Amino acid sequence: MKNVIIFVVSYIMILIIYELFIVRRAKKYRDDNSVKKPVEVRYLVKKYGININKIDYNQMLQVIALVSSLDIAIIAAVMSMFKVLVVQILAGFIVMIPLMLISYSFIGNKYRKKMKK
Repeated sequence: MKNVIIFVVSYIMILIIYELFIVRRAKKYRDDNSVKKPVEVRYLVKKYGININKIDYNQMLQVIALVSSLDIAIIAAVMSMFKVLVVQILAGFIVMIPLMLISYSFIGNKYRKKMKK
């Protein structure tokens, strides 16, 4: 029960922080190719060849916020299962890399298919 509470609370808190600080600021830089775009958007554009002019940029920011918050909440829940700090950190890193790569590949493939339509 403790892990579920940690998961839900961390998901909501991270989503709110993501919305306030990253999504709001990123909406201003849709047409700008500068480094002020979120790193997630730049990764998806570079790796999957997504043209942000052909998709709904605001929707993509919302999807990224939801998925990133979910990833971080899952990592926090996994880390909270262990008592020893070193094991928590190791478990976080072991879960983080594949989880983020898989989730961003789903997002990238989804928007690549949307672009082709």
